[in-house]
Amino acid sequence: MKLKDKTPTLALLGIMVAAAFILSYLESLLPSVSGIPGVKAGLANIPTLLVLYTQGPAGAALVSIARIILAGLTFNGLSAMLFSLAGAVVSLIFMTALKKIGVFSITAVSAFGGVCHNIGQLAASCLVIGMPILYYLPVLIISGAVAGALVGVITTLTIKHLRSSVKEG
Repeated sequence: MKLKDKTPTLALLGIMVAAAFILSYLESLLPSVSGIPGVKAGLANIPTLLVLYTQGPAGAALVSIARIILAGLTFNGLSAMLFSLAGAVVSLIFMTALKKIGVFSITAVSAFGGVCHNIGQLAASCLVIGMPILYYLPVLIISGAVAGALVGVITTLTIKHLRSSVKEG
């Protein structure tokens, strides 16, 4: 396949990385919606989930990893970047598998992905800090499921809107 044939896909992935980066930045400016340290809404994951469902897992991985590296280098810091990368890898593996099974909604896949992301981050932190941080697991499971479900609902609505716009256009 020639580069010319890949240009629309590359452009879309670039736009999704930019959107994810902007959402990540905006989310970093907001106080925690739950009041619990480290718990975020995860809105920067919307572009990743959109790409997973429209372009596939390779594109989703590219968007997620690029966003995490950019945010880490720009405003989150190295440790946050490393923990986020661990969470993203675990999350993408499980979301890809659940999507492939084909019986779960985007919202369910995203909710599970949110839980897996938090578990991946917790596993990375256990390697750095040690096992005592496991007391935080119930909070991370609940917050991951809620944030993931929110991301899934927004992504589902966005995909429906995009599909209806294409049909009308």
